[in-house]
Amino acid sequence: MRFVYLHLAVYGSWIVVNLGVIPGVPTFDPSFVILAMVASVEAIFLSTFVLISQNRTSAAADKRADLDLQINLLTEHELTKLSEVVTAIAAHLNVKVKDATAIEEIKRDVAPEAVLDELNESKEPC
Repeated sequence: MRFVYLHLAVYGSWIVVNLGVIPGVPTFDPSFVILAMVASVEAIFLSTFVLISQNRTSAAADKRADLDLQINLLTEHELTKLSEVVTAIAAHLNVKVKDATAIEEIKRDVAPEAVLDELNESKEPC
């Protein structure tokens, strides 16, 4: 908000002085051309800074998304191995499983390399 207050003070003072509201202070930009030029140049720089900031934020978000994908794939792989162990324990203890098809689907290993290759292929421009 300091940025807004500073601009409000600077531009407000500029306008008040050049409208001739303050007696004894000479006007230096009665047509406000200089004010318009200053505001335009400032807008150019501000928009450039905003775009740079957005690009950096986007790059950081992409890195976080890649890390999340790798963690999720690793977790999927570990849970697959864990389900195999639990199934083996259940078989050893003669525990009957109600939904064997769901268990078999869970035990199917997902190859992280295949998922990453598929994602990379979909990202490539056509």
